[in-house]
Amino acid sequence: MEISNLLNMDANIVLGIVNERLRLECDTIDDLSSRYELDQEQLRQKMAALGYRYDPISNQFK
Repeated sequence: MEISNLLNMDANIVLGIVNERLRLECDTIDDLSSRYELDQEQLRQKMAALGYRYDPISNQFK
């Protein structure tokens, strides 16, 4: 899947993709942001709109 337009997608789809990438490919949200050239603040805001926050211990949005 092309991840370059991730932040333009529906937030529920973004949640699934991001958590999958965090689980399988990236050790931290910083790694995810760097690897896929994502604006971390925009990602956090999009997830917060759904009521999710990044949990560094589990390395996922909950």
